[in-house]
Amino acid sequence: MDIRHLEYFVEVAKNLSFTKASYNLHVSQPSISKMIKSLEDELGVPLFYRSSKQLQLTDAGKALLGQAQYILESFQNLTLELADVIQLKKGAIKIGLPPIIGASFFPKIIGQFKEVYPLVEIKLTEAGTKMIEIGVEEGTLDVGIVCSLPTKKDTFEQISLLKDPLMLVVNPNHKLANKEKVVFNDFQDEYFVLYREDFSLHDRIMEKCLEYGFYPKNICESSQRDFMVEMVANRLGITLLPEIICNELDPTKVKAIPFKQPEIFLELSIIWKKDKYLSFAAREWLEFIRKHMI
Repeated sequence: MDIRHLEYFVEVAKNLSFTKASYNLHVSQPSISKMIKSLEDELGVPLFYRSSKQLQLTDAGKALLGQAQYILESFQNLTLELADVIQLKKGAIKIGLPPIIGASFFPKIIGQFKEVYPLVEIKLTEAGTKMIEIGVEEGTLDVGIVCSLPTKKDTFEQISLLKDPLMLVVNPNHKLANKEKVVFNDFQDEYFVLYREDFSLHDRIMEKCLEYGFYPKNICESSQRDFMVEMVANRLGITLLPEIICNELDPTKVKAIPFKQPEIFLELSIIWKKDKYLSFAAREWLEFIRKHMI
């Protein structure tokens, strides 16, 4: 058994498909099937039920999966640590970034970081907070920027960056546009332009509406704030955006109104997985954030 046996097995087990594993690993399907069969022969047990409908893990396969993931993570930590020594502080960092807030915060700080560490490659992935948490937990991302406190506090380390209240955003000719401040009941009959479901703020807004006794009528859901603002500007609905974004909006197109008492906050944090080895690039990025954004 070698590390490739475990890599191939984990990929097949995650997807329950030799075809998908072949595509993700860029390895031919017969090669993966042969490797899995070799692993089963070595262990003396079948790892998958191979029915015509769907591939399933056997009890032995389920037991191996947990151990294999642990071994692969340990091996990855070892290779990253060795890479730090061998590459003399070169490297790459994979960062998850929510598109709803990324343009307001991070191009400048990323540019400053690249000036100091030109040999470090930065790979950005746009996603909602929920998907970013999954990426950091599974290791496809080194660190992530999230728009609310992590749901699995025992899984992540974090640095809090910002706590910013959401504001109501309406068309300048909307009936609420002349209000100095609003409460949730003021717009319970309006059509909402909401964040997508993989954004934590989507859940926060839905929960708050239900707390006030109504279910929001969604006209659309999006990850792109410019699209959301244009929908509001064209009188197709109302939306809620963080104050830091509202301060950048064109007042001739939309009107941002604060709440009498802030109800929902954008709680921006940077997270990484506990007990995982962080590469030189990731450690320097976190230290750079501490110095320049807190």
